[in-house]
Amino acid sequence: MKILLSEAPGGPQDLRLRMQDDPMPGPGQVRLQMRCVGINFPDTLIIEDRYQLKPQRPFAPGAELCGTVDMLGEGVQDLAIGDRVMALPMWGALAEKVCVEARLCQQVPDEVTDAEAASLQVTYGTALYALEERGALKPGEAVLVLGAAGGVGLAAVELAKVLGARVVAAVSAPDKLQMALDHGADAGLVYARGPLDRDAQNVLNGQLRAALGPQGADIIVDNVGGDYAEPALRCMGWGGRFLVVGFPAGIPRIAANLILLKSCDVRGIFWGASVQRDPDGHRRAMARLLQMCAEGRIRPRIHASYPLERGAEAIAALTERNVMGKVVVTP
Repeated sequence: MKILLSEAPGGPQDLRLRMQDDPMPGPGQVRLQMRCVGINFPDTLIIEDRYQLKPQRPFAPGAELCGTVDMLGEGVQDLAIGDRVMALPMWGALAEKVCVEARLCQQVPDEVTDAEAASLQVTYGTALYALEERGALKPGEAVLVLGAAGGVGLAAVELAKVLGARVVAAVSAPDKLQMALDHGADAGLVYARGPLDRDAQNVLNGQLRAALGPQGADIIVDNVGGDYAEPALRCMGWGGRFLVVGFPAGIPRIAANLILLKSCDVRGIFWGASVQRDPDGHRRAMARLLQMCAEGRIRPRIHASYPLERGAEAIAALTERNVMGKVVVTP
C-alpha cells in the first residue's frame, strides 16, 4: 500500500510517499480501506514535533478518516466487512489502509458523504466539546468566534447557532465573513492581519464591541491567539467563558487583571485528550454530529480535495491561513 510518512521532524515538504506491506489488525481492531481523510491544523504541528502527541517515527499524519472495513481483528463483533465508518486514529490516516480500534469507529449513514464524515470528528468534535462541555453554552447567549472561517471556527459557528446562540464571526477577509454568515453567523467583522500593535488592537476591540453590543460575549471561542486574544477578552461579558482552542497567530499573553474585572473563566480545549479519557462520551458526541449532518443542520464545507500523492500539499495549505472550511485527501 501507499503511505505518506514523516521520517524526521520537518514541514510538509519533508514528508515522503512510500510503499509498505498492508497492516494487519490486532485484537479489537479493524482494518479500513481509506476513502477520505480530513486534514487539520494539528497535522502541521505533529510532523514538526510541536504537538502534544508525539508518535514514534516513521508515522503517517492524518487524525481522522472515512473508510470501508476490509478486515476484522480478533474479538470485533459490532462491525462487519464492508461497513462504511468514520474513525479517529489521531495519526496514521494518510495511507491506503489503516488499522484502528473498533471502539473509535462510527458507522456512517447513507445521507452523509465520505468527505463530510471525514470532516466531522476533529473540527466539529472540538467545537461541540468546547461549546457544551467546557463552555456550558445556554440558548440565547452571545458567542464570539475568532478565526470563524477555519475548520474549528466554522464548525463552532454552525453548532453555536444550532444550540441556540447569537453568533458573531471574526475573520481576516471579506469572503471568509460571507461564508461564516452563510453558515449561520448573525453578525461579523473583518479584522486586520497581524501582528497587531497597540493601536491596531484598540481598533479590533472597537470592532468587536460594536458587533457584540453592550453586554459583550458570554463565550469567546479563540482559534487564533496571538495579538487577537486580549482585544477579544476585553469584550467579555460578566461571568463569561474564554475558550482557548488554538494559536496559529502565536501563544497569547492573557492579562490576568481582565479575568478578575470580568469575573470570567479561561478554559482550555484539549479535545484529543478528552476523547482518550471518555471514549463513551466521544461516541455519543459523534452519533449526534452524524445525525445533525444527515438532517442537514450542519454541513461541512470542503475547501479543497487532494489525492494521497499530494497529501503534503494538503497539509501545507493549512499553514497559509487561506483555507475556508476543510481540506481533505482521497485515494
